[in-house]
Amino acid sequence: MLDYPTLKIIWWLLVGVLLTGFAIMDGHDMGVGTLLPFVGRSDLERRVVINTVGPHWDGNQVWFITAGGAIFAAWPLVYATAFSGFYWAMLAVLWALFFRPVGFDYRSKIHNAAWRSTWDWGLFIGGAVPPLIFGVAFGNLLQGVPFGFDAYMVSTYTGTFWQLLNPFALLAGVVSSAMITMHGGAYLAHRTEGVIQARAIKGAVGAALVMALAFVAAGFWLQGMDGYRITSAIDPSALPDPMNKTVVREAGAWMANYSRQPLLWLLPALGAGGALLVAALLRARRTLTAFAASALALTGVIGTAGASMFPFVMPSSTLPAASLTVWDSVSSHLTLSIMFWATLIFIPLIMVYTGWAYSVMRGKVTAAYIQENDHAAY
Repeated sequence: MLDYPTLKIIWWLLVGVLLTGFAIMDGHDMGVGTLLPFVGRSDLERRVVINTVGPHWDGNQVWFITAGGAIFAAWPLVYATAFSGFYWAMLAVLWALFFRPVGFDYRSKIHNAAWRSTWDWGLFIGGAVPPLIFGVAFGNLLQGVPFGFDAYMVSTYTGTFWQLLNPFALLAGVVSSAMITMHGGAYLAHRTEGVIQARAIKGAVGAALVMALAFVAAGFWLQGMDGYRITSAIDPSALPDPMNKTVVREAGAWMANYSRQPLLWLLPALGAGGALLVAALLRARRTLTAFAASALALTGVIGTAGASMFPFVMPSSTLPAASLTVWDSVSSHLTLSIMFWATLIFIPLIMVYTGWAYSVMRGKVTAAYIQENDHAAY
């Protein structure tokens, strides 16, 4: 059995992998939904767009469910604190996601222009709102979340919903929205042809440029922002106790890990450079390579956030000592061990199944295909 400190690090990495998998797999579905009303100008064109992700979108939800379940099981204090503090934001995500299953299933059931247009905008909401809110949430994590613990270790959130919508968090939301739109546009460009492909490329290139600029701007902003630093001794083998440490806030603390490990600079370089590479590849019509580059850019952005904050997971702006970290907000040694071996079994199975499903459904989705399969296609 792996020792407790090693499992704490492994699960920090695994949660990052699951979040990245969610962004890559479910992200391109959401990106396609975001672009739907703009790249499809007619009902037939919009059905082409929808059917590029129609066979896969529900399967890709596995990554979302798995990432949420992993946070619940591996970091219960983080889950409880985040879902109470970000309650209305999480509800907004769920409400937006409600449009996806009903939109996909019912949109083409009735031959009525108003009906179909309504569901198209519903799919747009289901694709555009979650990435924006997730980005805003990460922006607030980097600034610290106003929460603390009482004598019974019950977390109390002292902020409001509107405080989440601060300038830096909104900038992080722009980064998240732009990168998911870029990712969806790259996928759509690979699965379509003609005018739809041209519009998808135009939208993805624009989103890639916005993402790169916003990501770099957020990086410069982060350098002068007050970060968090643990000043007391750390016992990686200790049982969870988020109050058993001292923490200070100081400008530039989020850049300390990059000074200690210069190789970490590859992550922000991958985020910004990957986005610019996507734009160049799409202009050259190398759509599959562009989609792969987009996945790497997403990995760079998410990895940058994780590397900047480590070992913090959810810093507290109200009581810095109550900040939740990799070392003191995790489940028991036994729980992490069982989850680790279960993950080693099931994540490869998910990846194999997903790869098989995409290989079976590969190829272009065309208007002719939709017309030939009018009653079977979405």
